[in-house]
Amino acid sequence: MGILIPAWVDDTLVPVDKLEAHEKGLKHKAVSVFAVRDMDILIQRRALGKYHTPGLWANTCCTHPDWGESASTCAVRRLREELGIGGLYPEYRHRLEYHADVGNGMVENEVVDVFLAHVRGPLQVVPNPEEVMEIRWIGYHDLLAEVQRYPERFTPWLKIYLHHHSDTIFGPDLIISAKA
Repeated sequence: MGILIPAWVDDTLVPVDKLEAHEKGLKHKAVSVFAVRDMDILIQRRALGKYHTPGLWANTCCTHPDWGESASTCAVRRLREELGIGGLYPEYRHRLEYHADVGNGMVENEVVDVFLAHVRGPLQVVPNPEEVMEIRWIGYHDLLAEVQRYPERFTPWLKIYLHHHSDTIFGPDLIISAKA
């Protein structure tokens, strides 16, 4: 058995193998983090070895909490594990649900706690090559334009977050500033 994540089976939250949850399309818990510096968002390109959506651009980091792990602890852990980022303490922004086909017969059916981490000053980022093949900072407005122009380059969840939940995730300051 692989990594156990919290998933709902017959309306009861139980530990389920992560791969099984995706293959069966079970509703499960997830965590997503956006690191933001001024008007820029840190995005990552998923490693080619990932079992779904390899090589696609996603938010700063995203994962599933371990069984019994809080969402906030998970957010800090995954910033460290995926990107080598320490010293950021993301703030909870929103809980959302989405359902998306992620290819290879797998489905993301997630209840996601989304966090925003404001970066002030220099940030050391050391991507884990098993998780991340590339990172970049991109302006909010530029990210929206790129997703619209090249949607096939981005993960389904990032497109959903940007199209349906930007106001709640990023707040009015970032969105109003980006439109100005």
